[in-house]
Amino acid sequence: TTITSTLCRLMQIPPPKLSTTSLIENLVEAKRGIIGERPVEKCFVYAPDAIGEGLFRDYSGEFEPVIGLAPVQVLLRSVVPPKTPVCFASMFTGALPETHGIRKYEKPVLSCDTLFDTLLRAGKKVAVVAVEGSSIARIFLNREIDYFIEEYDQQVNDRVLRLLRDDDYDFILAYNQEYDDIMHRTTPRNEDAIGAMRNHISGFEHLAEAFLKRYEDDTRLILFSPDHGTHLNPETGRGDHGLDIPEDMEVRSFWGIYDRAVNE
Repeated sequence: TTITSTLCRLMQIPPPKLSTTSLIENLVEAKRGIIGERPVEKCFVYAPDAIGEGLFRDYSGEFEPVIGLAPVQVLLRSVVPPKTPVCFASMFTGALPETHGIRKYEKPVLSCDTLFDTLLRAGKKVAVVAVEGSSIARIFLNREIDYFIEEYDQQVNDRVLRLLRDDDYDFILAYNQEYDDIMHRTTPRNEDAIGAMRNHISGFEHLAEAFLKRYEDDTRLILFSPDHGTHLNPETGRGDHGLDIPEDMEVRSFWGIYDRAVNE
């Protein structure tokens, strides 16, 4: 829930009406040290599904490209139950499930105030780019923002690159889901699942670098922000999530704050 309140503080806009006022204080301090009292002007959030703290712990070396671009790391606790629509609803409203109303695996359109609503009130241009049928593609609909609903992860990433090339947005949210899909079919450490994890890391690296280059004349923020982790379900022998256990609840987010480029 602190992600939305912190993003709003960094961009110097009011948080959504139901949002917590708690902040990730080391991000506020990091921002002050990099861009002073000026607001973040452009923001890119990459939301990979199910990339939990357990993956980072076991494959930390693989995350070097993420850390290189977004070096401020914050260990967070997900919400209960750690199911995708519940988690993302909390992440982008700043409110707990009992407040925003999504408390199980369901995908209704949220009617409460969200980060996207407060961005609109602040005059920001917003794009949400997500896989068709996903939680992010559905629960934040019916707002005056630009939705790009794509076939799968590669099409999402290609769309973001086109938006960076051809348009001008203040806030872009991109969602990828390959790791979650594969681990549900296999296991959290299956070779194909780890390959999907690597795809999310390289996808973030490519998109973040393009975003930072496109908006080099602005103050910028990039965020790698997963929703929950995973565990091996002993009854099915496959990957799963949804329990109040560390494997599912612990997630690490990665933040990068950048000042405007200085022309020598």
